[in-house]
Order: sequence, then structure tokens, then C-alpha cells
Amino acid sequence: MARIAGVNIPTNKRVVIALQYIHGIGAAKAEEITGKLGIQPERRVQDLTDQEVLQIRETIDAGYTVEGDLRRETAMNIKRLMDLACYRGLRHRKGLPVRGQRTHTNARTRKGKAKPIAGKKK
Repeated sequence: MARIAGVNIPTNKRVVIALQYIHGIGAAKAEEITGKLGIQPERRVQDLTDQEVLQIRETIDAGYTVEGDLRRETAMNIKRLMDLACYRGLRHRKGLPVRGQRTHTNARTRKGKAKPIAGKKK
């Protein structure tokens, strides 16, 4: 298994698919990386040379925010919103949907399991 950005990349998958195992690299960025280095996207990770793996590792380290740094940046952005006490920050703090979705019904994923209310029986 090749190790890139602290993640074990599966060896039997295509390079473009395997790169997507890294948090912060999706399909578009994986295509961009392989295109920049001249690696065919259909090639398997096990067929890559050590030099190519090193090139991929250096490209990702130099030009992309991935894994721990990206998670930390996202958490800090949310924390900043919460500290500002703006609308989005308050929604994050209360655990409610942030982007304007309705909450009268639905939003169960964000709100958690339904809480029973006493005296609501017919």
C-alpha cells in the first residue's frame, strides 16, 4: 500500500479513485493531479513506480490542503462563526440546519432522534 498524506492508498484501484481516499481530494482534483503529472488515470496504484508515488506526494503536499489541515481549517471556520454569534454560528451551536432548510418537519439528521413530548396524546 502506498502512503500519501498520511493515508494508506488501496493498491488494486485506479489512481484517480485511490486518490479520492484522501480527505480533501475529490474526482476533479484527482484528475487534475494525474493530468499535471502525466499519469494515465486508468493505471492502477500497484503499477506506479516509486518515483511517480513520490511526485504525487510532493504535488499534494505543495498545492493542496488535505486531511488534518483541512479538518482543522473547517473546524476553525465553524468555531469563528460560533464566536461571532452570527445567525449561522447560532445554528451551528444549537445543532440545527444552517442553510435555511425547514425544521418544522424533517431535519432529523441534524436535530437528532425525536424527543417525545408529554401531553400530546389524543
